[in-house]
Amino acid sequence: MVSPRRQQTRFQQELAGAGDALVAWARNPWRRLSLQLIVLLVSFSIGGMVGAITGALSKLDPVAALICVAAMELAIRARGPLRRRGGDRLGLQLLDMVRIGLLYGLLVDGFKLL
Repeated sequence: MVSPRRQQTRFQQELAGAGDALVAWARNPWRRLSLQLIVLLVSFSIGGMVGAITGALSKLDPVAALICVAAMELAIRARGPLRRRGGDRLGLQLLDMVRIGLLYGLLVDGFKLL
């Protein structure tokens, strides 16, 4: 038996429209650049925090490395459908900024430990 399709709640409708609203807001090149820079700096900070926390708790280094590698691989896998999708590439650009920021934050923190 086929279940009837349920009506979307207002929250689900707002959540679905949030991505389109962000793309419309970021049509201005300066807004797009500022959004990319904010995402890059936040992900750089997260990468530095992950490195600092796992450095302080030296027993969690292999687990943290596994989580970081898994997150990078998932980001690379998510990049494929975003490249094939037509239209605006804001999601792809933000995903690339997250990847660059996390990797750079981890590398800088790793070089501090040497």
